[in-house]
Amino acid sequence: MTLAQVVVGGLGPGSSDFVSTAIHDLVETYPTYLRTRQHPSAEVFNHLESFDDLYKSSDSITEVYSAIVDRLVSEAAEHGTIAYLVPGSPLVAEHTVELLRRRTEIKLKILPGISFLDLAWDRLNVDPVESRVTIVDGQQFESEIAHLTGAVLVAQCDDQFVLSDIKLSLDADDAPMVTVLQRLGSTSEAVFEIEWAELDRGFDPDHLTSLWIPQIPKFRPSDAMTELHQLVRRLRAECPWDREQTHSSLIPYLIEETTEVVEAIEQMNDGDRSIDGLIEELGDLLFQVMIHSAIAEEDGLFDLTDVANGIRDKMIRRHPHVFDRDPRTSMPNREQLIAQWAAIKATEQNKG
Repeated sequence: MTLAQVVVGGLGPGSSDFVSTAIHDLVETYPTYLRTRQHPSAEVFNHLESFDDLYKSSDSITEVYSAIVDRLVSEAAEHGTIAYLVPGSPLVAEHTVELLRRRTEIKLKILPGISFLDLAWDRLNVDPVESRVTIVDGQQFESEIAHLTGAVLVAQCDDQFVLSDIKLSLDADDAPMVTVLQRLGSTSEAVFEIEWAELDRGFDPDHLTSLWIPQIPKFRPSDAMTELHQLVRRLRAECPWDREQTHSSLIPYLIEETTEVVEAIEQMNDGDRSIDGLIEELGDLLFQVMIHSAIAEEDGLFDLTDVANGIRDKMIRRHPHVFDRDPRTSMPNREQLIAQWAAIKATEQNKG
């Protein structure tokens, strides 16, 4: 049985000057589809069908990519071989290509194109290998920041919301000047520096916007959490009552604060208490977490970072449908999620 084939070509980083003869030949030979018309070089292929409609009708970018791949596979099955054109290079930051690689019912062929990265290194005068550059998607920056070090190129910073999330991930006082790269290789190319505090209001982002951060400062929690952590450690050092507490002696207070959180929620639901009451009680409960962590840190057992990392890792393990789901599969229903949670929890306990 001969597999249907999808041939993926890259449109290059900017103007149509970067579109190769091989891409033009591809368009003349096979039914061809554009991932999006929102790219300078796509203007020479206005007669081709694009998937821009999916960006408008889908709830998330993950759904968009999954729907694009489903349609491509369907078209390939009908025509035998089709062509699919993407911005830049198919081999760089192109999630639909990653999804196509997983589809066993098709054969995938790649025609590489020039990536925006090639132009970025030139404009920045940077050797990415020598500088050990990390490349990260703008929508993933906030979740990746704790693991990032050194020089970072942030791609696909396509709207103000993404820029705001990036800005809030770092303290502006620690953050370096950032170089903005827009529409590289096009007639409207722009490369300029901007202060971190102005990141989400100093310019208009678009789908061809990237950021160059020459040095990521050491990640630290938000100022409020840092100050609270320092306060608890000072209480342990200077307050006689706090200093004498142990994990066991704090049990009654932990139970009390947990109960008061529950009561605050119930009273708020009944309209008898404002949201401020819940904030206060959650703060009291957070203090319990902080002081238990401080005691353990003094004993050399663990610290607050270990607690945070532990619950983060557990939530990732117990939510494979969020963090490790094949986009081709449907989201489990409520009953399936409960059963999945129980099974994963049982596996964890058996290993423990």
